[in-house]
Amino acid sequence: MDELKGLGSLNVELDEDAMIHLIMMSNRDARVALNTLEIAAQTTLPDADGKRRISLSTIEDAIQHKAPRYDKAGEQHYDIISALHKSMRGSDPDASLYWLGRMLEAGEDPLYIARRLVRFASEDIGMADPQALVVAMAAQQAVHFIGMPEGNLALAEAVVYLATAPKSNSLYQAYSQVQEEIKQSPDEPVPLHLRNPVTSLMKKIGYGKGYKYPHDYPGHFVQQQHLPDSVKGKHYYTPSEQGYEKEVAQRLKEWWGEISQPKEAKRKRRKKD
Repeated sequence: MDELKGLGSLNVELDEDAMIHLIMMSNRDARVALNTLEIAAQTTLPDADGKRRISLSTIEDAIQHKAPRYDKAGEQHYDIISALHKSMRGSDPDASLYWLGRMLEAGEDPLYIARRLVRFASEDIGMADPQALVVAMAAQQAVHFIGMPEGNLALAEAVVYLATAPKSNSLYQAYSQVQEEIKQSPDEPVPLHLRNPVTSLMKKIGYGKGYKYPHDYPGHFVQQQHLPDSVKGKHYYTPSEQGYEKEVAQRLKEWWGEISQPKEAKRKRRKKD
């Protein structure tokens, strides 16, 4: 340390856990870190060797903030993010805010949390409220734009929005079924009428033949086949009756008639977040 302009003359030693807490709680503000370190050094008496050993408790006293018990690389990291996810899924804004705060106040990477919120918006809300994904992405952009700790409120707003939004995992279930379909079946050719006849030869062999242009029909819709023959008539997406998805369900019913879940499609439940 600098003996003229710094704390070198005080013969200071800083414990590793104390240093980690000092960096974390100063929110990358060097002035806060240095002021706190100076207070800790001046209030610590030298030992028999003349060294002022600054412990975690001394830094806590200096910064007036207790170190949260939280290991960002350990089991508690995953337990708390799971608690946040399940609290939002359970539509509990108070618990959601609490678990968010536990992570943020312990120095968790806010972008890690933002990524989880984006995933949640698609997986547990989906088409029940498409605005949820917009809100989650806006929170991520806000953290990028204004940084921390000001970005805390953007994440808090997103968490409350997601917790109080209508829930549906129909989109998640639909894509899971598509993934299984692709794994278990060969790559099917695109039906000829859906192919783009970019050359005269392609047009001669039937590319685009019989394609019905939806904008030429009443309501800008006409029934026609879009899936390959081997999966013709299969339904992967079955909207729920939650939020906006209820409107989507009614629209699909008007276009395609009653759509029921196929018997062979078993809904899967995620056991882990």
